[in-house]
Amino acid sequence: MDPLSDAQLVAAFRAGKARALAQAISVVERGGAGATTLVRELCQDAPAAAVTGFTGPPGAGKSTLVDAVIGALRGQDRSVAVLAVDPSSPFSGGALLGDRVRMRTHALDHSVFVRSMGARGHLGGLAAAARDSIRLLGAFGFDEILLETVGVGQSELEVASLAQTTVLVLMPGQGDAVQMLKAGVMEIADVFAVNKADHPGAQSTVKEIRHFLNLGPRRDWRPPILTTVARAGEGVAELVSAIETHRRYLDSETQGSAEREQQLGAEVVALVADWARRHAIEALREDPSLVARLIADGIPHSAAEAIICRLREGPRR
Repeated sequence: MDPLSDAQLVAAFRAGKARALAQAISVVERGGAGATTLVRELCQDAPAAAVTGFTGPPGAGKSTLVDAVIGALRGQDRSVAVLAVDPSSPFSGGALLGDRVRMRTHALDHSVFVRSMGARGHLGGLAAAARDSIRLLGAFGFDEILLETVGVGQSELEVASLAQTTVLVLMPGQGDAVQMLKAGVMEIADVFAVNKADHPGAQSTVKEIRHFLNLGPRRDWRPPILTTVARAGEGVAELVSAIETHRRYLDSETQGSAEREQQLGAEVVALVADWARRHAIEALREDPSLVARLIADGIPHSAAEAIICRLREGPRR
């Protein structure tokens, strides 16, 4: 099927056609001026979307838990969009994009939209297009947007900059709870979910998390620690309720607007960093003198300074 023209895409998107939404996300994944224009046209007056982030180590059952949460939200007659960001191969740039396979339960439900994308080398682990994709999903009219990322590198921290509520999913017996909490990931969690709680050691993991929360700085919001068995649907209703409680907390406190301001600031920084990174790659590819300087100096500082000087002059037209 041929892609829609720009005018057809905008009209079909506003008419609620899922094909247009999928194509619009593909446009922002490719990036460029066309993506910026499209996002501005479609999302200019759209309200901020309700985004819940799910992060945590591989194997914790995040996709299965998200699938169960979708079912609970659909039981409330709420439309749901899922954006699942998978790591990309550093060699091919490809990604497994397996989340749509793991969420087949809702494949025929027109009120559920699942989209996977690869990180594609984005430094923080999240796809650079994730922010604009979330805007598109919100403008399309979904009641709930669920953002899932595999817990590698900085992605746990970046998901908190995109989501109003961040759910940190752990499981007993992995030994990552202590390491993740020591690394400061504890501070970004609004809700803890100890999944696969039917495995031995679940209550020990809960106690461990509670212990570290008690050692940490005092917060107005006390993150609840829930146990879930996603495959059996156990604890899922309680998890959805905890997410809704945190959302009401943000709505009732000045913290909500402060957090929104911080998220927008982080987005500006991410956009500038991504643009600068692409510009540096382009400069090294197109300017042999920079490569020669790298080889001659043996250290990258002078070449980096030359690229920064170009950045100060503004983007190339």
